[in-house]
Amino acid sequence: MCTGAMLLLISVFLFYHTTPALPSHNGSVLIPRTFSGHFIMVTDEPVDYVDLSAVDDVSGDGDSGSELKPQSVKRHHHHPSKLYFVSEETKEFLQGHLATALIPTIYTLVFIISVPLNLVAAVMFVHRIRPRKPAVIYMLNLACSDLLFGLLLPFKITYHYHGNNWIYGSFLCRAVTAAFHCNMYCSVLLMTCIGADRFLAVVYPMKSLTWRSPQTAAAVCAAMWLVSLGGIFPLLISDQTIYLSDLGITTCHDVQDVEKLQAFYLYFFPIYSSVFFFIPLIITAICYIRVIQALAAANVDNRSKKTRAIVMTVVVLLVFVVCFTPTNVILMAHYVQMSHSSNDCSYKAYLLSLCVSSISCCLDPVLYYYGSSQCQKQVTAMLRCRRLTRADSSSETRSSRTSGSTISSRSSKMENIHAGLGSQYNRLNLKH
Repeated sequence: MCTGAMLLLISVFLFYHTTPALPSHNGSVLIPRTFSGHFIMVTDEPVDYVDLSAVDDVSGDGDSGSELKPQSVKRHHHHPSKLYFVSEETKEFLQGHLATALIPTIYTLVFIISVPLNLVAAVMFVHRIRPRKPAVIYMLNLACSDLLFGLLLPFKITYHYHGNNWIYGSFLCRAVTAAFHCNMYCSVLLMTCIGADRFLAVVYPMKSLTWRSPQTAAAVCAAMWLVSLGGIFPLLISDQTIYLSDLGITTCHDVQDVEKLQAFYLYFFPIYSSVFFFIPLIITAICYIRVIQALAAANVDNRSKKTRAIVMTVVVLLVFVVCFTPTNVILMAHYVQMSHSSNDCSYKAYLLSLCVSSISCCLDPVLYYYGSSQCQKQVTAMLRCRRLTRADSSSETRSSRTSGSTISSRSSKMENIHAGLGSQYNRLNLKH
């Protein structure tokens, strides 16, 4: 909580007290974290126009004649406007297949897979699993964070499919951008909490009983949400939309006003990435390495379970590193090189790595939720209930079919008997 509050205060201070952007060596203006763009002030030439109300009759003989007074000619000045421009390489990327086809396709697949999985996981944690242990509370919050992240993806999908043109307004762009980063980094913090909880449960099982309580887990999760919301507050109050007149599109967060945000982002995102990823990465790596060491040194009769636990721990750590490390490393590298050259390639790599990091929403349900023994029992019970209901319904239909066939056969036999009796009665009548 203290770290998030400090980050919020520093971000607001930098936002209102930053210096103007400095030009690079080649004269172009640099924009950190986004594509390089610059604007020029466009002012139209003064236009003379005639004030017809000032026309005066100056002829002495009464003839209708007119002459313009000097004050009747006025000069109208247009207000200056900003026209933003980006490099040709950036134009090709914004309108190319990579940004308008590949990236939204990946987001679409993530949306289709992650939303149902996380929704089922959240419902299962709320209604099925009892008692609610600390690990369950952490995983419930992680499922909610991944679910909210997935529900925001349609905005990103339509934005990229429409040629990186934002059509939902400035406020919604700020809200979606802030919520997008909030849910992503909140997932990182919650994964760190799960790693720390497993570390305490495996390495210090007895000493950590007083710490690992449901109340403590709920308080920690609330703190993670508040810290994440505080971290994205500067994104929520700063404008994120820029209209590119030469492309005819309005970008959302991809191009920024240099004079307003260059120095602010220069300090904000390194601090943001360090607090919300690199520090959690170190904590998570230490916790999982210690868990692997403790499991390897443990004397367990069932070696298959021991091997499975070690493999699951290694896979969870690898997924955490592979999904989120490239995005944040590229982000930090962008700031290192920005004082030397204005290069848009780093932001292209950032957008692609951001797609890779979104895949974690699909992997989290498999690794965290359905990978635990308690969740497996609940899923198996749910599947068994469905199978039992299907079996009962099929048996009922079979019994009804057999009973119906029995009744029909009996009725046909009775009809045959009555027909035989009727024929015999007719024969008797004919004889008599």
